[in-house]
Amino acid sequence: MFSLILLSLTLSSFQLELVSAHGWLNDVVIAGTQTIVGNVPNASPTGSAIRQIDSVDPVKGANNPFLACGQNAQVASDIATANPGDEVQFTWVNGLQGPWVHNVGPMQTYMASCGSQPCNSTSFNATSASWFKIQEQGRVPGSTDNTWFMSFMNSGAPANVTIPSNIAPGNYIIRHELIALQIAQTEGGAEWYPTCAQISIGGNGTGAPLENETVTLPGAYSDTDPGILIDVRVYNNVTATYVFPGPAVAAFVSGNTTSTNTSSATADSDTDSTSTSSSGTTTATTSGSSGSCMKKKRQVEVADNMSARDSSRVRPRHPSPMMHRPRNLSRVMKGLVSQ
Repeated sequence: MFSLILLSLTLSSFQLELVSAHGWLNDVVIAGTQTIVGNVPNASPTGSAIRQIDSVDPVKGANNPFLACGQNAQVASDIATANPGDEVQFTWVNGLQGPWVHNVGPMQTYMASCGSQPCNSTSFNATSASWFKIQEQGRVPGSTDNTWFMSFMNSGAPANVTIPSNIAPGNYIIRHELIALQIAQTEGGAEWYPTCAQISIGGNGTGAPLENETVTLPGAYSDTDPGILIDVRVYNNVTATYVFPGPAVAAFVSGNTTSTNTSSATADSDTDSTSTSSSGTTTATTSGSSGSCMKKKRQVEVADNMSARDSSRVRPRHPSPMMHRPRNLSRVMKGLVSQ
């Protein structure tokens, strides 16, 4: 009897570990004033501009149809408003609503125009949309201990992205993507966590991507891309170059008229590429000139300031996902709610 109880407790602990190792986007803050709360995966949805997924599990495989916006992502009911140059903060949580747990891998941000229709129209298909990249982050520039920007979210900090200051007005989806690389040394091991929010952008900008800067999702990646199937040295060694997967950041984002593929040219530990109009996770990846990086001291100062700011701001939080009875349970979640 004791052995059965012990086995049950062990299995429950293992299931909890699996859930806590995965996660989803809890909320988005636009321009520091507009907060959009996402729905717990598989819970009964409430109004939100964030597309709800049905599982905390990662998307696996470069050709997975859920690569666009996440596991079986549903069109959201609402549309958020934003302006060119607005900062967008993405706060990710693990499956038990604690801080994000993965700490190695790139964070990339894409946008796609929904055209003349609002992005909550069911006729808009995210898998056939023309996505363009506005930001990419890997290791912290100057890091001597293999620190990646993703790791800052382990303390509950948000990932910060800036909407291009010259983007044309219209209806857009903004897609934030985390690629966890802890088991990516074997083909198919990379774990994608994509999420999408529906926004309407004002202003009078004219910026737009070139046709050769757009991709489809799936379609932008291969399971054997060097940034997806990685050498073990990329995971363990700060001197090994990391090559961002997917397209280069669209040229208009930094005010250029031609595209430069920064993904392979400046992707090592000291020169991770971000667009100059995009903030880093610690808002410390770019300065006023294109391609320049702040000094290490400034990075630490900004990281400390951001942590203080994050702890001082009260974030909306859902009750624990264990309090919801999901509509359709994943295999892991079934085991949890039956305990």
